[in-house]
Amino acid sequence: MYGDRRQPPPPRRPYPAEAPTEIIRPVRPPDPPTEFIPVYRGDDAYDGYDDDDHYNPHDDFDGGYDQDYRDPPKRRRSSPGLIVVRSVGELLITAGLVVLLFVVYEVWITDILSAEKQADVTTALEDEWKDPAAPDPERTEHFSFADGEGIAKLYVPALGSDYKFTIVEGTSEANLEVGPGHYKQSAAPGAPGNFAVAGHRVGKGAPFNDLDLLESCDAIIVETRANWYVYRLLPTTADAKNWAARAGDPRCAGGQGSTKVEPMTGEYAKAVGRHIVTPRDSGVVAPVPGNPAAKTPADQRRKLITLTTCHPKFSNKQRMILHGTLVRAQPKDPANPTALPPELTESN
Repeated sequence: MYGDRRQPPPPRRPYPAEAPTEIIRPVRPPDPPTEFIPVYRGDDAYDGYDDDDHYNPHDDFDGGYDQDYRDPPKRRRSSPGLIVVRSVGELLITAGLVVLLFVVYEVWITDILSAEKQADVTTALEDEWKDPAAPDPERTEHFSFADGEGIAKLYVPALGSDYKFTIVEGTSEANLEVGPGHYKQSAAPGAPGNFAVAGHRVGKGAPFNDLDLLESCDAIIVETRANWYVYRLLPTTADAKNWAARAGDPRCAGGQGSTKVEPMTGEYAKAVGRHIVTPRDSGVVAPVPGNPAAKTPADQRRKLITLTTCHPKFSNKQRMILHGTLVRAQPKDPANPTALPPELTESN
């Protein structure tokens, strides 16, 4: 009657089948978000600095660039000798460039500038010759041209049929930049005495660049408003020693109104076709070349032409001198202005 009052336990519910165990991935903290991407400014912009490095114990994590805590590499100092060599080399290169530019200017640029000036003075001279009201300086005892004014034209057929320059009055540097210049104290073209003309050999038009190519008896022709004057180069020193063999050259023999060419003697013995002198030897442009003290009366002087230029090329150390003698004059014919001296064709 008082038996075990406990109720039997209720029946248990069956457990469900267990799922197979899978690999559980380790839990990692999320990556920190990108806060700032610095602008790249080149390798040298932050030389000696590092950007933020979360694995660097020296970093302050301020988002900027931090000075490198490491010692920068030591730079090798140049020795005094190397510095001197480098400096001298730079100076030499600079000097070479300056010299090169100077040569370009002197040889080419000045030629262009002088050609323009030569064209202007030639035009002015031709316009004056065409003006019937212009005075004729050849009718007066002395030339009365203004400094730098064109006075005549120079032709050297042996240097080419296109060789022609207007001669200006005066031999200043400004005059010679225009063209050949007439020594003011020398004779007029075709007059007794020495008609002397100077010209550059390199740069500034270089009208006398090839005078060393002329030979004995080559024609040198001067044109004025009223006349053509035909000069011929006097015998060179070498030719004069054996002039008998050269005298038969038609250019030297004269005839048909021309005076023959032969070596000078007496007071004119120093007047030779071509020779070299120092810049101080001004006697070469004297009325009697090389003999300023000559006593020959003015009206009995030989009619000569003298061309002077620098020697050698690119140097002002010496002067090359050429002397010529007048062999004939040809008056211009107003009725036939195209009549030219036949000597102009000797270049053909």
